[in-house]
Formats: sequence, structure tokens, C-alpha cells
Amino acid sequence: MSSIGELACTYACLILHDDGIPINAEKIGTLIKAANLKVESYWPSLFAKLCQKMNVDELVMNVGVGGTAAATAAAPAPTTGQDAAAAPSANDKKKEEVKEESDDELMFSLFD
Repeated sequence: MSSIGELACTYACLILHDDGIPINAEKIGTLIKAANLKVESYWPSLFAKLCQKMNVDELVMNVGVGGTAAATAAAPAPTTGQDAAAAPSANDKKKEEVKEESDDELMFSLFD
């Protein structure tokens, strides 16, 4: 469960970033005071350090994306020619599974 301090600092960082203002603890604190909120003194500096180390655009664009790089990496290729011919690649399996049916095939439409 998020605390008020975390939420307030998150919104303050997003506001500063959206306006193109450099994110630092002082500016985060100013926005929090303007919103009449009281947070623990360590939250603004903690978020300012995070925003300096991380790309805020990347953080915003990857909200809700789960998993790790290892989980999304492709499977290694087989080592011999026989193995390569016998085993379908992971991409082939995905293509077979992804085949979508049209609304006509399902016999209904969204606006019927």
C-alpha cells in the first residue's frame, strides 16, 4: 500500500517532468507544500535521486509492464542441423497461436 508521501512525490515528479523542469528535492517539496500536504522529509530527496538516475520517460512508458529481460529473451537456437529441422522455433509456435478470427466467423458484430 502506498503512502501519501509516495503518491505526492510521484505526482510532483510527473508534473515537473511534464513541464520540462529539472526534478530536484526542493521543487518536489514546493509542489507538495502548494498542495497542502505533509510528507516525511526523506520522500522528496529519495524521489529526486531516483529521477536523476532513471529516465522518467522510460518509467512512464513502461508502467504496468511485468517480467524481466530474461523472461522476454528468445530461446537459444538448436546447435545441430537435424535439431533445427525437427524443432519449430518459438516464433512459429506464436504465429500459429495468434491466428485471430474475424467478427464474421464468430457470427456477431459489436454493433448488431
